[in-house]
Order: sequence, then C-alpha cells, then structure tokens
Amino acid sequence: MSLGDEHDGASAGGGGTGQTRTRLPDSGAGDVYGGVYGGARRPARNSRSLITVVGVVVLLIAAIAFANRSGGGDDTPSDAPADRAAAPTAATGVRPVTGKNGTIPSGYARDEQGAQSAAANYAVALGSDGMFNPVRRQEIVRAVAHADSLTKLQSGFDADYSEAFLSQIGLKADGSAPSGSTFVNRTLPAGTKVKNFAADTADVDVWCMGLFGLTGESSTKPVTSGWFTVSLKLRWNGSDWKVLETSQKTGPTPVTGDNPVSGSDEIAGAVNEYGGFTYAR
Repeated sequence: MSLGDEHDGASAGGGGTGQTRTRLPDSGAGDVYGGVYGGARRPARNSRSLITVVGVVVLLIAAIAFANRSGGGDDTPSDAPADRAAAPTAATGVRPVTGKNGTIPSGYARDEQGAQSAAANYAVALGSDGMFNPVRRQEIVRAVAHADSLTKLQSGFDADYSEAFLSQIGLKADGSAPSGSTFVNRTLPAGTKVKNFAADTADVDVWCMGLFGLTGESSTKPVTSGWFTVSLKLRWNGSDWKVLETSQKTGPTPVTGDNPVSGSDEIAGAVNEYGGFTYAR
C-alpha cells in the first residue's frame, strides 16, 4: 500500500457464558460426592420459594439491563471516567464527524480526538484504490489537503502514481484492472496515536493493515495483506483539520495467523460486497 509512496470477548480466555446463575447453599463437602455416586439427594425447594427466587433474578437482570443502556443517538457527554485506558476505542459524547467532503468525512472537532479521527479517515482515503485514478486522486487530495500544501501534495502523489508505476503493478493508465480482474487497495486503521498537539497543529500516527493486489486466475500479483504506519501532519484551517504532510513506514507487524487462504473469487466478492467505515476516536 502506498500513500505516496477496535470487542471484548469473554470467550477469549475460556471465560463465562454470559448467563446469570443462582447458586444454592452447600450442604457440606460430602454432598458433592453423594449426589454423583448415589448418596442422598438435596431436598427440593417448595414452589413458593422457587417463584420468589426466580422473581428476584428477573428483577435483577432487568435492573442491570436498564443501567447499561447506551443511550443510542444521544449527544450528551458520557459520565464515564476520563481515563479510558481499559477501553481505548470506547465511544465518547463528542460527535466525531459532522459532514462530508465528497465521499470523505469532514468537520472534525478541534481537539486531539478530532485530529485522530481526521487522520484515520484521511489515511483511508489516501490509501484507497481511488488514488490510482488521476481524476479521483485530484478529488481526494483536494478534499484532505490544507491550502498551504495542496500543490506540493498533488504533484508528489501524481509522481508516485505514474503510468510506469501503474503498468508495473498490472494496471491500465487510468488505474483500472485488466479485464477479468479486480484491483484491491484498501487501508484499515487499527489505532491512532497523537505525537504532538497544539491549538492549530497535530502530528498523528495511524497504525494500519492494508490489502493490495489483483484478483483473477491470470493475476501474477495476488491480493496480500501488510501492516504499516501512516504519519500525518495536520493543520487547522479555521473549520477543519487538513493534511500538510504524509509519510509511511512498515509495521508494527504481528505474527501471521493460520487461517486458510481464500480463493481469488472469494476475495473479489468480499471487496465488492463489504463497504468501508467512517473511523472515529
């Protein structure tokens, strides 16, 4: 991928089932073995007592569910503690995006969260297949670039995505794939980090996973995945965060899993059927 060349899982550790259990009082250690190996069984509770217990459990579950309701589309800030180290991707009360510039989200908050949201979405746009088409590339760069750096960024990206480069990776001059193939270039942010922040500037790193290649039986460049970090220097333009500079480096890269490799047609289908997201911090 070239720019110029966030679940908890109780099952992850074999945890609980998520069900609420009512544990009956123990009658002694011997009862455990007695129940299994033919000893006397525990007397059954009478029906009134059982109904009472069930009623208490139902009320308890209802109370917990009510207390944990998320609030849906309410824009009121959350009462959660400011320290979110245990859940770094938990949503906050700040609406991250208020509009769009073409297909690219815009209108970010003038704070660190807004800068991270902007950087993640700009990394996706600058790491998309649209950058390989001259017309779409100009639209993308105009949408994300600060006025002070528009010309420099545009000329730099044009040089990176030259016809010679497109030919080298098996694409036509307009960035389209050969007949019978699907070109895949998708950037998926895994996290963001603010390196420097001031009232009008922000330096943000976006850790990403990317997909790149050509599907098709005759493709000599099959779709592969890779990990990289995109660094963006942003400046506030009076109403939004915009890009001044970008750079990219490889990694951090995790160990590859043992998932079986999918066929070319399955990959092409997934790319065409699964849409992307608007990323927010």
